[in-house]
Amino acid sequence: MVDADQTQCRPRMSDAGGQITSLVERARDGDRTAFEQLVSLFQDSIFRMVYYRTRSRMDAEDLTQEVFIKAFENLSNLRDLERFRTWLFRMAVNRVRDFHRKKRVLAFLGTTKDDNEPDAVDMKIQDDPGALDHIMRHEFWKQIKLLSNRLSRWEREVFFLRFMDHLNIREIAQVLGKSESTVKTHLYRGLKKFREETTLLQLLEG
Repeated sequence: MVDADQTQCRPRMSDAGGQITSLVERARDGDRTAFEQLVSLFQDSIFRMVYYRTRSRMDAEDLTQEVFIKAFENLSNLRDLERFRTWLFRMAVNRVRDFHRKKRVLAFLGTTKDDNEPDAVDMKIQDDPGALDHIMRHEFWKQIKLLSNRLSRWEREVFFLRFMDHLNIREIAQVLGKSESTVKTHLYRGLKKFREETTLLQLLEG
């Protein structure tokens, strides 16, 4: 699995020549090799998407695996093969929501770690000789978390899908099951709340 921080600026994949659609069709007919190729094509994108929302490599790896298992089991339900990418992202979004819902229940029951315990990023900073780079990343994500807390649920989801996952308006609408006009409204409201954070927005758009 690749490092999410190293790949966030990688260009989005396109379905050149119908290659992905062809693989999806073959996979739906039971071709495991074709599905393995789809996993290879999309696992980095799904991993990054999940990692941005969990900030835990271990959880992101587990959830990414679960998403692809569920995708394989439900591939026969996909009617529009050309929408495989957005279908996969929608599945990942829902899985992350389930994860956070379960996490809140566990926190209520007192079975999760204390917020004061060092997280994976803190431990990485301590162990890595290139600590400055990790500190900068850590501060960046602290700011993202603080600023995203100002957004509503849908504003935050649209914001992440647009700037972190690099989906366009049409794709976001398909992932969230919303109209494009509704997505644009949430995006506008989210950006309005971020309007003073021009440096951060430039980083996200870069």
